[in-house]
Amino acid sequence: FPGLVDIHLHLNDLFEVTTDPIPGSVADGVTVGLTPGAGNTLMAPSLLGAEVDRGLPMNVGAYLGCANVLATRASVDELIQFFKGELPEEVALEKISRNPITVRTAPLTVGFKDHMAHFIQPDEALDKCFEISSKAGLLFMSHCQDPSHSERVVSLSKGRPVHLGHANIPGCGTHGDPVEAMQVVVDLVQEEHVTGEFITTMLRPALGSRECLFVDEAAQQVAYDALSAGDVEILISDGQLDATMKGGGDTRDNVPCLLELVDLGVLSLSQSVATMTANPVRLLAERTRENWWLQKLGHLGAGALANVTIVNPINKLPTYTLVNGVIAGFENRTVRAAHGAGRWVSKYGMVARTGVGDMAMFQREGVEPPQPIQRTEGPAG
Repeated sequence: FPGLVDIHLHLNDLFEVTTDPIPGSVADGVTVGLTPGAGNTLMAPSLLGAEVDRGLPMNVGAYLGCANVLATRASVDELIQFFKGELPEEVALEKISRNPITVRTAPLTVGFKDHMAHFIQPDEALDKCFEISSKAGLLFMSHCQDPSHSERVVSLSKGRPVHLGHANIPGCGTHGDPVEAMQVVVDLVQEEHVTGEFITTMLRPALGSRECLFVDEAAQQVAYDALSAGDVEILISDGQLDATMKGGGDTRDNVPCLLELVDLGVLSLSQSVATMTANPVRLLAERTRENWWLQKLGHLGAGALANVTIVNPINKLPTYTLVNGVIAGFENRTVRAAHGAGRWVSKYGMVARTGVGDMAMFQREGVEPPQPIQRTEGPAG
């Protein structure tokens, strides 16, 4: 397959330091993972970018938490300029952050995340986030467990793009009848500006995981029907489940789910693989208005980066995971020598080094401080 692209994969959220979601994800066939921590501040791209500099085996990027996006003196128009990379640095240092590293790296985010379990924002705050994301070219994702919250968010979007995260988790019945809740979400994604994604774990015959939630079997069928009809075209893991800040699934279920959907007759093989390759890449290109995604990811054609997931259909596990041409996973395990193969994923392209990870508590002679990262038409470095 083209390397799996998991656009909703929590990676070391907040203080989650004792689990290994990045090596685990690579072992499970993921080559690009975007982490949507709703607690992510403007510092998130510098902190995770520093880990890329120090050596990660996977391409990673981040969404910022909606509540934190608005926690500065900057106006909506200034924040739009900021995330487009057009706000003068002296203005950003005065109104957004005194830290030049934060100012230079925060615009490398791919989107915003609204999460009702972290912050329930007032209508005017969500309206501002929609205005910024739609005009700055960012993906706006909303937590989708409570269908009434999803209805509220879609209403407040006023036709601006919104992506409903893990849209099959309402089928667990935590907020009302599971089938009715699933149907509400499926009806919402019928609107032209609304897209959605399903968790792989909750699409498998076991209906979920004991580490989190189980989906109702009838609600699962509603999700199958939405996939077959093409109403939902993206799958994600939302994992890993051994984390405290867990999602509803796990990357371990990605590859088995893709094959089981074919066995069940829900999707053809090419359609199923596309849900974690070509389809999420197309969505990111549309939302960010940047074509490098389509050129470099989600396919195995000329010009694509060498991100490849090679699957054994008998045991339904990835045999090899290649990240930027390096074998980073082998026989469903991580290859330690591949640390350093990964890149920082921004809406503008993939950055080999942000420079933040090279900083130390003292300034070494002859070492230049991090410079503003220049916009590129495609992957840099």
